[in-house]
Amino acid sequence: MQISKTRTPEGLEIITLEGEIDMHVSPKVRNTLLDVFKKNVKGIVVDLSGVPFMDSSGIATLVEGLRWSKKEGARFVLVGLQENVGHTLKLAKLDSFFEIFPGQKEALASIG
Repeated sequence: MQISKTRTPEGLEIITLEGEIDMHVSPKVRNTLLDVFKKNVKGIVVDLSGVPFMDSSGIATLVEGLRWSKKEGARFVLVGLQENVGHTLKLAKLDSFFEIFPGQKEALASIG
């Protein structure tokens, strides 16, 4: 799993994830999200374009991030969902709870 973070001048944090997210990796993703929320950001963009698979622990981590964002008053958006990940969110009926954009450009335009 590769995780990279980029902060925009507008106070947004982009977290780019690459690799499968399962129960062994999701704690690392959770810690990354928690660290970002401690920075008092305006919004978080989670780029999942490099994630071909995510199990229920990964989904739970994203739900937790969404809860934190609501508590902190920050936007929390997902971008670049591959077919399997998007399908998993739909099956769990969570796709309507998340703001989902095709790519970073669209998400940043919406938040900015």
